[in-house]
Amino acid sequence: MKFSNSAALAFAATALAAPSTPTSQEKPRAAQAGCSSAVTLDASTNVFKKYTLHANKFYRTEVEAAVQAISDSSLAAKAAKVADVGSFLWLDTIENIGKLEPALEDVPCDHILGLVIYDLPGRDCAAKASNGELKVGELNRYKTEYIDVIVKILKAHPNTAFALVIEPDSLPNLVTNADLQACKDSASGYRDGVAYALKNLNLPNVVMYIDAGHGGWLGWDANLKPGAQELAKAYKAAGSPKQVRGIATNVAGWNQWDLSPGEFSKASDAKYNKCQNEKLYLDNFGPALKSAGMPNHAIVDTGRNGVSGLRQEWGNWCNVNGAGFGVRPSSNTGHELADAFVWVKPGGESDGTSDSSATRYDSFCGKSDAYQPSPEAGQWNQDYFEMLLKNAKPSF
Repeated sequence: MKFSNSAALAFAATALAAPSTPTSQEKPRAAQAGCSSAVTLDASTNVFKKYTLHANKFYRTEVEAAVQAISDSSLAAKAAKVADVGSFLWLDTIENIGKLEPALEDVPCDHILGLVIYDLPGRDCAAKASNGELKVGELNRYKTEYIDVIVKILKAHPNTAFALVIEPDSLPNLVTNADLQACKDSASGYRDGVAYALKNLNLPNVVMYIDAGHGGWLGWDANLKPGAQELAKAYKAAGSPKQVRGIATNVAGWNQWDLSPGEFSKASDAKYNKCQNEKLYLDNFGPALKSAGMPNHAIVDTGRNGVSGLRQEWGNWCNVNGAGFGVRPSSNTGHELADAFVWVKPGGESDGTSDSSATRYDSFCGKSDAYQPSPEAGQWNQDYFEMLLKNAKPSF
């Protein structure tokens, strides 16, 4: 969607997808699972100062399979290092909750397992590539078959620390795409579903970050206050749970952390957006969240933002051609509100298919700045993974 200087035409949603089920054989890990006693996370502090984001076994398996497919020994050696990078595990279907307990088997005491909660009814109401399994109106299924099952597993593993990203794209869509019928139909389910997730996942060994889009989405002047109010409303509807730390930004995105001037600073409507990078977004959205009555610390996805200047428009979100892996997960951000740089989107997983005849085809995946060919959202794209590796900044 082309950007406008009005809130009504702000930004089309990013398509997101969890890793597909790996097919290659996993290598055994020697790490001791969990701690010897129950974990209690203080969400008033930055837990990433104490815990390392865990390199989950499902992404590790995909990367190790990718290494075997690379004939260039030098590139293969670099690719092997990606397997050791901490990343989030996407629970994007009820079936994929089955990945959670196996993923816990090798999480040592000083690591934190990142999980993405992502299965709202009518999911991704402004994009086709990552529509979910639950239909609008199936909120009860979301609660009982999805959230409640995850809660039960997390309660059964009190000795492991968890960091959760809550429902990418959901609440931001209600701010900027409220005119779309699909988003109108999904609105109540999104708000009630997010509140239910926050309330019930509010466990001592969990810290939560609500998805807040990015600077090119809620960072527009007209969107900052409504965006903060939308997120704060869900937070308060959940009873202001103490394990909510703040927000997640740039999930599966391409925005730079502190590039100045920003990638789209010369656009004709740039004067209506002060948030030309994610650091500026936190500088502006953070105070708006605080005023709205919600915690305002953040984690920022740097998984694929190593290269700038690739997109023709800020709203082009699908499989950006020429992209590279970005900064590795770290709590050394240099910003009071930024807890950590993290890898939320698994690099190598497609954002959506470029096949225009496919049911889930989204036109953004057919744009000239989108890598083609690309498979369905969530499926592995070996060529794209190798491109991310070759263009990584810093390099591996």
